[in-house]
Amino acid sequence: MAGRLHGRKVAVLATDGVEEVELLEPAKALKQSGAQVEIVSNKAKEIQGFNHIEKGHKIRVDRTLGEAKPDDYDASMLPGGVINPDMLRLDPTAIDFVRHFVRSGKPVAAICHGPWTLIDAGGVKGKKMTSWPSLRTDLSNAGAYWLDEPVVTDNGLVTSRKPDDAPAFVHKMIEEFAEGRHSATT
Repeated sequence: MAGRLHGRKVAVLATDGVEEVELLEPAKALKQSGAQVEIVSNKAKEIQGFNHIEKGHKIRVDRTLGEAKPDDYDASMLPGGVINPDMLRLDPTAIDFVRHFVRSGKPVAAICHGPWTLIDAGGVKGKKMTSWPSLRTDLSNAGAYWLDEPVVTDNGLVTSRKPDDAPAFVHKMIEEFAEGRHSATT
């Protein structure tokens, strides 16, 4: 997969409470595939990573939401962790950022609890998706068709359940990001 994403710029949207492995491993794979990857956050300088419920490492932020322009990115990735997407969905700037990708048809990948942010951005209605099992009802109530599979792809949207599904998630994410824009939703 080396070079498949050469010339593509990917925003990884995260804040404090992000599940470390769900951010770092996919970001590493994106870089190995040639993408320019930026960690975008509502926090400046660094965010607190977590390993499930234990504090992990601090993760460097490349650009704040105030500095980032969604038009500058070809795709976005939404890692999970319970705290991370729950905090992001309360931030109107973060929701607007994600909504740009949904409406413009740019590919989005979300793992574990990451799809929570997509609900508030209007990006799940009518989509086949998966997630951490506790989001099933939330996604279904928002109009998504929830499936219990390692990875689900629907018109540029890639979702996955948990870190153990990362190999399948990363493969499909790179494939969809390489394809580029899909039909936009309104």
